[in-house]
Amino acid sequence: MIQARDMTPAELAALLAFHAEAGVDWLVEDDPVDRIAAFAAEKAARQVARPAADASSGNLPARTLAARGAPQSERQPARAQPAQGSALPAIPDENAIAEARFAAESARSLAELKTAIEGFTSCNLKTSARSTITAQGAGTSGIMVIGPMPNADDDREGMAFSGRAGLLLDRMLSAIGQTRESVVISTVIPWRPPGDRMPSGPETAICRPFIERQIALVEPRLVLVLGNFAARFFFGETGTIHALRGKWRDIGAGGHTVPALATLHPQELLAAPASKALAWMDLLVFSERLQTPPNG
Repeated sequence: MIQARDMTPAELAALLAFHAEAGVDWLVEDDPVDRIAAFAAEKAARQVARPAADASSGNLPARTLAARGAPQSERQPARAQPAQGSALPAIPDENAIAEARFAAESARSLAELKTAIEGFTSCNLKTSARSTITAQGAGTSGIMVIGPMPNADDDREGMAFSGRAGLLLDRMLSAIGQTRESVVISTVIPWRPPGDRMPSGPETAICRPFIERQIALVEPRLVLVLGNFAARFFFGETGTIHALRGKWRDIGAGGHTVPALATLHPQELLAAPASKALAWMDLLVFSERLQTPPNG
């Protein structure tokens, strides 16, 4: 079992963000743990270990060595600085958003749009991602399924909803008589953010033209929105998925308005299996609307 102490700060932040997005307020363990005593013991152990580590001048802080007149070669090296002219990931700005909008609107098919997104270089998320995730599936049912952003499995496989979450999504689709081939699946963000963190406001803004153009090109009859981030993105609200789920709302993209229903993301259901009952209720509502004639 992975312990918190074995995780990097970025992994811990991503895990906490996931639990917060899923509506988790408290984290409990099977057995009570005296955190105060454990912290005191760790602090005492560090204080005992520090003098031993400082016994060798090679491990003394640089400022202490300098005060003792130690030669520069024995001091800790200065923090490396980026070389002049080195390229750093650009933060999306108004020009980048305009470029994304132009690239999206210029595409006349999903294939052209995928090529445009893969060639887009003005979003820093693309620099750390292995794959570009865009709409996949035939969409013969008139359904479009949209999640938040790719995770590590998606980035590795080059396909949205891979791994265990993908297997659960397959079962959810099967429950309403659909398959991956009969729907179109995509994500709001086409690139996996580093460490699975939440995309920033500017990053989300620059990706908006791409997902909206995908919706406009697919022209789905209904949209199933998965997860807190995607629901907030489309509905413009700040509530959790538990407050946003199960209610029909119209979303617009490129002059195309389509009814959308939000439910919990498969990854959230894997973390909290008790919520599967809520997702099942949402799927029943979605299926009922799906069986209603478009003009009914």
